[in-house]
Amino acid sequence: MRLGAYPCKVLPDTHTAAAYGVDSISERHRHRFEFNNKFREIFGERGMIIAGVLPDDSLVEIIELRKEIHPWFVGCQFHPELKSRPNHPHPLFRDFVNAALKLKYQ
Repeated sequence: MRLGAYPCKVLPDTHTAAAYGVDSISERHRHRFEFNNKFREIFGERGMIIAGVLPDDSLVEIIELRKEIHPWFVGCQFHPELKSRPNHPHPLFRDFVNAALKLKYQ
């Protein structure tokens, strides 16, 4: 079971990097799930971007879909709601809502 904060390297030129504005983050976990690394290449060929990994590259933390597939799709292994407050939303929530509003008014 992965409990507590874990570091994560963020891939540049991703929605995640734009949301955080840094190349290294720390987020809280409480789960037993992992992305099977045997499928990294297959998923990548089909449009998934690995946007965040542990510093040693052993575990996938964040995935995204290429912009041609979906305008703003980010999935994460951690719990962003644990760092979100009404007056200070988590960067992923903030940018998701902003992307939705932008698409609505195009």
